[in-house]
Amino acid sequence: MEKETQSRRDFVKQTTLAAGGLIAMPVLSKTNYFSGAAGTIKIAMVGCGGRGTGAAVQALSTKQNVELVAMADAFRDRLDSSYGNIAEALKENGLDKRLQVKEENKFVGFDAYQKAIPLADVVILATPPGFRPIHFEEAVRQNKHVFMEKPVATDPAGIQKVLQVAQEAKRKKLNVVVGLQRRYQTSYRELMKRIQDGAIGDIVSAQAYWNNDGVWVNPRKPGMTEMEYQMRNWYYFVWLCGDHINEQHIHNIDVINWAMDGYPVTAQGMGGREVRKGKDYGEIFDHHYVEFQYANGVLLNSQCRHIKGTMSKVDEFIAGTKGKVYFDAARITDLKGNLIYQFDKKGENQPYQAEHDELFEAVAKGQYKFWDAERGAKSTMTSILGRMATYSGQVMDWEKAINSGIDLHPSVYAWDAKMPTEPNSEGLYAVAVPGVTKYNVAAK
Repeated sequence: MEKETQSRRDFVKQTTLAAGGLIAMPVLSKTNYFSGAAGTIKIAMVGCGGRGTGAAVQALSTKQNVELVAMADAFRDRLDSSYGNIAEALKENGLDKRLQVKEENKFVGFDAYQKAIPLADVVILATPPGFRPIHFEEAVRQNKHVFMEKPVATDPAGIQKVLQVAQEAKRKKLNVVVGLQRRYQTSYRELMKRIQDGAIGDIVSAQAYWNNDGVWVNPRKPGMTEMEYQMRNWYYFVWLCGDHINEQHIHNIDVINWAMDGYPVTAQGMGGREVRKGKDYGEIFDHHYVEFQYANGVLLNSQCRHIKGTMSKVDEFIAGTKGKVYFDAARITDLKGNLIYQFDKKGENQPYQAEHDELFEAVAKGQYKFWDAERGAKSTMTSILGRMATYSGQVMDWEKAINSGIDLHPSVYAWDAKMPTEPNSEGLYAVAVPGVTKYNVAAK
């Protein structure tokens, strides 16, 4: 279970090089789209938390000729901490020369991304997901290849922006990889091949789980504006995180969408705050249970929970007319439980590294191979649809929801901005109430 819940920070010191050492780095042709000094692929990092730090180390640990040349974050302390962690990890692997961020290329503030992106060929986007749509838009506008973390938005308006920018990225032949790393995991790829080849027949039902204890909390400090407090605790505010059904459970939901080769048409479910009720937990729920229905009638029952002392499970399961798939066990059986296929876990890769290896190989070779943005956006929308269903207690319609224009963000990004939600006199935030909270996107 640890391997499922680790953040990219946990992977920083685990990053290793192939075959026990650095393979000779290729020099890019002078005619390549990227014609920097000695063919170096330059990287800018936008978002310097644990995920951004881990992603940067993995990008810098590929076989390609790469350098990190710019960093951007809203907070200087986050940037400095990230820089130190990256330097330490690279030094351990003998790659410290790949960290080439000059002091003048360390940018801080809400507009920091606009200053860092122009300096790079590839951009890593790893801020809280609420900012992802505008950062992705800027990267593609400036003709940059992109690695961006999941989820890619927190509301339908953000999804629409990402889908529009994804089309522009396709037109420009820009590679975009989204950090749904199971798509780059060997065992999952092997299972999907067999599903697509008919090993289990037609899919008839699916289940997905992300149940565990939860994540960090950062206490409020004297002098913080409400914007700073919410950004320091971005996981607990819907405009920044999208709730944990969006930020974590998207992984499992995306696996089912992958197997279905499609997305749900409706969602209905239940959820709330049963245990995690204090003011430190902002406005999000501590559990969600959603029934997603696909166009062919197949139902996905998905559950995610953040409650200490309860059963932990992070997994996916699919039943077909001829067999069953147990994803974490990497196993396929017939309907009686007889083994059809078992992936040998000795052949498993590190998917967090693989997604960067494949992206940077494509960039180095001048290839256009990755179009993750559209499917990343639609799996994010699936999670958002589920959240809308649990918040309201109503049946949500995909088409109405994705076209609703619902935008949860503040009107301006500034430290003294009025926030979408603010605490009352007791420090508590308003929380959605099923049956009371309404969305004008209910299914007929």
